[in-house]
Amino acid sequence: MEMILSQTQDDARERFAAAVTAHRRAMYRAARALLSSDADAEDAVSEAILRAWQAFGRLRDEKALKGWLIKITVNCAHEHHRKTARVSYTDDLEPLAGGAEDRHDFTLWDAVCALPEDYRVATVLFYYEDMTTAEIAKALGIREGTVRSRLSRARNRLRTLLEEE
Repeated sequence: MEMILSQTQDDARERFAAAVTAHRRAMYRAARALLSSDADAEDAVSEAILRAWQAFGRLRDEKALKGWLIKITVNCAHEHHRKTARVSYTDDLEPLAGGAEDRHDFTLWDAVCALPEDYRVATVLFYYEDMTTAEIAKALGIREGTVRSRLSRARNRLRTLLEEE
């Protein structure tokens, strides 16, 4: 019985490897169309291949394999874009006269620290730790709608605090 399982696993690995080899260019093109760099597209494809392998046993119709791989790739590319969309590269920016840039960052952090704890935790996890509202809800043991409302209220308070400065 063990020999039969081993052959089945080897067969699945070979079919999966052949499918990825056959469709890797399409996967890359799909990712590259959504992402702004080659490296990001390659990362998304790598993540998609890993996720596809983990779910390969649940694929019902191997005729739909190409579309399935591309859908996983597109989802990974969207996820990658969402994660990197919040990143700001300040190395390329010219420093403002008199160190105003440092004061702005310090003022923003001070404003975040001035928020009530519930709002501050949600804000830090979302904006500084790049967690999703679902991940925050699970981590804090609250509903996702509660996380969204706390983030909304925190943004309103931050806007008020920063306008006063």
